[in-house]
Amino acid sequence: MSTDAVRPVAAAWLCLGLLLAGCTLCGPARAQPGPAPRSEPKRVLMLHSFGRDFLPWSEYARSIKTNLEERSPWPLDIQELTLLTARFIAPGPEGPFVEYLGSLYEGRPPDIVMSIGGPAAGFVQRHREKLFPKAPMVLTTVEERLIDRARLTRNDAVVSVRNEFVTAFRNVLQVLPDTQTIALVIGASTLEKFWLEEVKKDVKPLEGQVSFVWYGDLSFEDILKRASTLPPHTVLFWGLMSVDAAGVVHDGNLALHRLQAVANAPIFCFEESFFGRDIVGGPMHSIPELGQKTADAALRILGGEEPANVRIEPIAYAAPKYDWRELQRWGISESRLPKGSTILFREPNIWQRYRWQMLMISAVFLVQAGLISGLLHERRRRRVAEVESRQRLTELAHVNRYSAVGELTTSIAHELNQPLGSILTNAETAELMLRAAQPDLVELQQILADIRRDDQRASEVIRRLRSVLKKTPFEVKDIELNDTVREAIGLVKALAQGRRITLSYLPVMVDLHVKGDPVQLQQVLLNLIINALDAISDADTGKREVSVATLRAGHQAEIRISDTGPGMAASDVANVFDPFFTTKPQGMGMGLAIARTIVEAHHGTIAAANQPAGGALFTIRLPIAR
Repeated sequence: MSTDAVRPVAAAWLCLGLLLAGCTLCGPARAQPGPAPRSEPKRVLMLHSFGRDFLPWSEYARSIKTNLEERSPWPLDIQELTLLTARFIAPGPEGPFVEYLGSLYEGRPPDIVMSIGGPAAGFVQRHREKLFPKAPMVLTTVEERLIDRARLTRNDAVVSVRNEFVTAFRNVLQVLPDTQTIALVIGASTLEKFWLEEVKKDVKPLEGQVSFVWYGDLSFEDILKRASTLPPHTVLFWGLMSVDAAGVVHDGNLALHRLQAVANAPIFCFEESFFGRDIVGGPMHSIPELGQKTADAALRILGGEEPANVRIEPIAYAAPKYDWRELQRWGISESRLPKGSTILFREPNIWQRYRWQMLMISAVFLVQAGLISGLLHERRRRRVAEVESRQRLTELAHVNRYSAVGELTTSIAHELNQPLGSILTNAETAELMLRAAQPDLVELQQILADIRRDDQRASEVIRRLRSVLKKTPFEVKDIELNDTVREAIGLVKALAQGRRITLSYLPVMVDLHVKGDPVQLQQVLLNLIINALDAISDADTGKREVSVATLRAGHQAEIRISDTGPGMAASDVANVFDPFFTTKPQGMGMGLAIARTIVEAHHGTIAAANQPAGGALFTIRLPIAR
């Protein structure tokens, strides 16, 4: 093949190779995904009737916007305009506003038009053909009686509400059955005059139950004056107040707040926008429900559904709800509220506000109550035990006294025999003298005096014996200690004489008044003196003497009983007051134990010791009575 023939073939192969290389290089570039084209935002026109911040419609509009922005799959361009003519008693021409809207949206109408309130719905229906002949519309937040059904087109959807005035007024009569008059607060604009007439027609079934007063022809200042001096059993019902009879434009929220500040009657309303501020409550239109249903309709239309197919039933009042603060203010019982009612803004009580703190305080109180109860129970048990112990002590002391008196039987009999023998001798002598012809009357009188003296002596011995033996409960009284000691010594004096033991008594030269039971204190002295006599009798000592002395040491009275016996063993001194400890072959070891118990019951002390010169010494100390 010649060179000229080869060249065209090579050129062809070269072009084919370049083409294949280009296809290879371009292939991966086409496979890489690029950013998705951003869709154009949906243009939403919201046309307000009274203003963007005019209650109650502003709250409905805010709920609609929130629902749209949260649920829309497309970006939204929400534009808000206001139809101001509805806020005047004599609205001006609408032409200039129609021209403004036409110029604003000329050549590019909104994707959807939403009218808020009745005046805006009437406006868009009247000027639809000129402004937005093909744009879909949603007429929302409008009472169904304000919809011109004849002008609705296939491009219109309606989200309306139903004002049930009779239901609202019957709720007032249920929660306040004594209501005699309902005063309706309403403005004087064209729309408000329309609704005043509608209310008058709707409440005819209630004419026999309650009377109505209409404030539609008054300025708001006059309404405030009347509201401050309402007669009893009157209720205010808040309607609309966009412009009053004097032509003054009002913001609904501020106007209601001024009314609530001066009114002497509760205020009711069916608009939820005012709830939580100044009204009691009741059945009301639900803002969330209307916002949700309006957004549902708008999103379905923006998604391509024909507006005429979006049918939503008129929204009635929601379940009643009430402001707890207003219920408390006007004394409305919760039991009179309709079934299924909700009470909001309930102020927490102290238990709800400080729950944990109150639980802790309650727990502390319960613990303290338990401890106090336990301590009181223990105190009661202790007192019962003390009473029982004292009763046992009394019984045991009584037995001990019988035992001591048993040892005194011989001396007591001797002491009684002396006066009784003297009485017998004197009586026999008197009989002999009476047999004489002329008895000596003077000597007879002396004999009778001796008989009387001996009888008193015997009676005193018996009295002392009976006082020791009588069984009486522990009785504290003011006693003179010297006399008590002297009387006890009188009981054992004969016993000491029979044993040829000298019993001496050295009283202090001042009165010693103490608080105590004289019988039990005498029992202590008898036990100690008899023990001292026994100690001397059992020992062969030269000097046989028992000494009893009283003295005062500061604020205490002392009784000292000492003897000249052999004393006590050093190992026994510390145990002599223990129960059942005794050094006597026939002793039970209870005498000194009872003596210590009696002394301690008198808030005193008793001690035992050996004297340096020999013999035992027992010392009793009792507090001086003040």
